Amino acid sequence: MDACRLFLSLLLMMSTPRGKSEASKSSCLNLDQDFYRLIKGEAFYYVSYAMDDPKMPDENITWYKNGPEIKNITTDETHRIHYHGGALLFLNISANDSGTYTGRHITPSGECFYYHLQIEVFNEISRENLTYGSIKNSDQNKKIPCPQQIEDICTTFNGNFTWFKGANLLPGHHEAILLVENAQKDDEDIYTCICTWTHNHKLYNSSGSRKLFVEEKASYRDVEITSPTSKEQLVDKGVRLKLNCTVYCGINAKLNCKASWRINGEPVNQMKGYNEITKLEIEDLSKNTFSTATLTIERVSAKDFQHDFKCYGSGFYTTNTTTLTLKQRESILPLITAGVCVFLVGVFAAVLLKYFAIDLALLFRPYFLPGRDYQGIQDQEHLDCVRRRSDGRVYDAYVVYQTQSLDKEAEEKLSNFVTKILPSVLEDKCGYRLFIQGRDDIPGEDRVELVERCIKQSRRLIVILTPGSGSEMIKDPSSDHTSVIGGFDWQVGLHHALVQREMSVILIQLGETGSQGYTHLPPGLLHLIRKSAPIRWTEGLQKASKWNSHFWKRVQYLMPATPAKKRDLSTII
Repeated sequence: MDACRLFLSLLLMMSTPRGKSEASKSSCLNLDQDFYRLIKGEAFYYVSYAMDDPKMPDENITWYKNGPEIKNITTDETHRIHYHGGALLFLNISANDSGTYTGRHITPSGECFYYHLQIEVFNEISRENLTYGSIKNSDQNKKIPCPQQIEDICTTFNGNFTWFKGANLLPGHHEAILLVENAQKDDEDIYTCICTWTHNHKLYNSSGSRKLFVEEKASYRDVEITSPTSKEQLVDKGVRLKLNCTVYCGINAKLNCKASWRINGEPVNQMKGYNEITKLEIEDLSKNTFSTATLTIERVSAKDFQHDFKCYGSGFYTTNTTTLTLKQRESILPLITAGVCVFLVGVFAAVLLKYFAIDLALLFRPYFLPGRDYQGIQDQEHLDCVRRRSDGRVYDAYVVYQTQSLDKEAEEKLSNFVTKILPSVLEDKCGYRLFIQGRDDIPGEDRVELVERCIKQSRRLIVILTPGSGSEMIKDPSSDHTSVIGGFDWQVGLHHALVQREMSVILIQLGETGSQGYTHLPPGLLHLIRKSAPIRWTEGLQKASKWNSHFWKRVQYLMPATPAKKRDLSTII
């Protein structure tokens, strides 16, 4: 024994004591298990169908029998059970040979496979439960093939075939396929193929059985009409129409099974404009017999709606009929027209809603005052007092902006928008009350206290964005440097909007954002911009300056539904 074979033998001896449970835990591939029922005293030659090369060297595979004790199979041909490469041989099988056998195969490339075989050994008392399947069809001449495993043994060992019907020898039949001509009911039986082959100058037998069933040639029954199933069929005038008359006559009922059409009691071949084709069909497995007559109307006319189309079926014993009438199908054009109109109206309404949603909201908002506490209050001054008392706010919006890091032109545009355009529309036209730093603060008052109080008293925070807004945040709100508009106001306003969630924010962008976009803004503002894009103000457009323009409608939509009533500044502070 060379070094390689010695190494493999040691490896297999170490692995086999743990049996099949160890194989399942290894990296080897477990193939499906084969199962055979064998006869005591016969021989069996087994090669797995999954094995590519059964003539492999013996050292590449090891066979063993599973059980309470693992028993290795030898390659010694003098033993009853031995193997050659991938082939496992059982000679003079005994009842003790029943069990599970496993082959462990390691390829030259290092791959590992497990082949599993289970056999059960029986005394030859009855072969009823030992067959390799049955032969069941209605062919007049029956072909009974020898089971493939037995045929493979005969081919491998150049054996001879012998056939038995039950316990009786069929002389003269020595082929792998037995032909039973003109099979009758008496030919039903268990047919056994026995292969006699030689191994080491000794004769052995391997057998396999199949059960033959001979079906009845024909079974006639009362004719049943399977088509048409309804008494009436809808059809359009002027179309080409095919009508099927199908009848069921029985099993293998070829004789006198016929379907046909009659129009007003007359055969079809006597009428113009009609054509009939008849076909007989027998299903492959069930052998159910059907006859179908196909009536073709080249062009359905008004007369066809007055005719009676009778499906007539005749069988070996009986006949059957059913009548079909044609009915003109109502036009679906009005339904289609109505559906298209409804669709167009829906699309038009959706477009109007999309482009005029803000206008509709502003139109109906005065009629839907929020809050049930305001119902029943008739006096407007009393209503304003209740509303202010409910939320503690006296300003509709607090305006914050920043003038630092702006050139002169941009600063003038910002000043014009904040001090003139914004108040002229929201205060003068819409009736809102705004708090604008620099306009509404009192000289000498503590600015920190003023900002915190006025922001708390505001319902909205209007943030004016310019191409430099937020780029410089002020650290010390008590110093003179922080008095510049745009520092402390921003911090307090965003704190109330983002952290305390006490007010909504309206973002207005003046002109373009600049090359850096919004990336320079504080994280709080960036969060608000991601949630809602700023409303862009373009000074050059004439429509934008009008108080009822789309820009100002969007601003009004975001403002409170009901403006706060104007009062003197002295009564507020």
